[in-house]
Amino acid sequence: MTNSPTHEAITRAHHEEWARVVASLASRFGDLDVAEDAAADAFVAAVEAWPRTGTPPNPGGWLTTTATRKALDRIRREGKRDAKHRAAEMIRDDTPHTPTGPLTDDRLRLLFTCCHPALATEARVALTLRLVGGLTVPEIARAFLVQETTMAQRITRAKAKIKKARIPYRVPGPDDIGARLAGVLAVVYLVFNEGYLSGTGDEPVRRDLTLEAIRLGRLLRALLPDDGEVAGLLALMLLTEARSAARFSATGELVTLVEQDRGGWDRDLIAEGHRLVRERLASGIRPGRYQILAAINAVHTDAGSARDTDWSQIAALYEQLYAVSPSPVVALNRAVARAELDGADVGLAEVDRLVGTLDRYHAFHATRADLLRRLGRSVQAREAYDRAIELTQNPGERAYLTRRRDQLA
Repeated sequence: MTNSPTHEAITRAHHEEWARVVASLASRFGDLDVAEDAAADAFVAAVEAWPRTGTPPNPGGWLTTTATRKALDRIRREGKRDAKHRAAEMIRDDTPHTPTGPLTDDRLRLLFTCCHPALATEARVALTLRLVGGLTVPEIARAFLVQETTMAQRITRAKAKIKKARIPYRVPGPDDIGARLAGVLAVVYLVFNEGYLSGTGDEPVRRDLTLEAIRLGRLLRALLPDDGEVAGLLALMLLTEARSAARFSATGELVTLVEQDRGGWDRDLIAEGHRLVRERLASGIRPGRYQILAAINAVHTDAGSARDTDWSQIAALYEQLYAVSPSPVVALNRAVARAELDGADVGLAEVDRLVGTLDRYHAFHATRADLLRRLGRSVQAREAYDRAIELTQNPGERAYLTRRRDQLA
């Protein structure tokens, strides 16, 4: 007897359908609560039906039709027999969704709706990760380094504010698109990061998320071809995705950048990313956060081997990044570059200044563990590895950290 798939498992397997269903219903009903609840009900129905009947030939169409009926049922129960009801009756369509461009892509429109300036920046990002990215509340809470209950409340308040303010479901016009763009870029990047090193589940990578983030990045690039940060974010994602095939061993263990087989990197993606970075450098305009991050990744992917990495340039870029975006995570990465240039003791001193700030961030403890190991302080390194292992749920990363810990004297 086989186990039935869970709601989460089906959502993961059909992530693109989840995002599309939410976006499609939000477009037609104009209500994010109705859209998300109906999509969730449809996936629950799939959990109950598909183990018995098998996955339908067109899962997206099945989910859209089911979600539409669930939404209609809810509207009827609440007595909302108005234009939304009549419009919804007309959309029972099993045909798959075909994006027709940046201005009519459902998820891009939903992305801009959720990133309305009436919402606080963190609320915009969290809500969009939930509705567009399809991330769970625990995954989003980890991305923000906060408790799950805090994040759930934040998302609920954001949806309520959109409903109360009657924020329209549309891509903003040229006059107000800039007010929402920073939130949109932050969301796309966080969706990419969650896919690149998955925080939940048995798979270390979720390529559905990384590919969706890159797809949205390309749509944004087509919509805003002259925006440096849009180009920078796309370049950053391409250069990072280019290394994906070499990031995990045959057993599923994480392979660090230093140990990766660079012959397995995707040279086409690297070439495209480098072109975007050079284009922005040639513009002469002061770069923003994503452009600097893309430049850092360009330096890494330009090196033929780990030995050839130009750490002085990377350290200088992190200094520049910290001036633009002075966050503890940037300071942590700057410390790693300093350790490569000036020694592990210098890097550790910088990392230790962040104690108390990044205690819930597994990469902080993993970085500290590696520097302590290099300095021969095995007891303290073991404690740091233990804390990093405790904080990460990614199976490939846990395997790597466990092996490194167990190799300590």
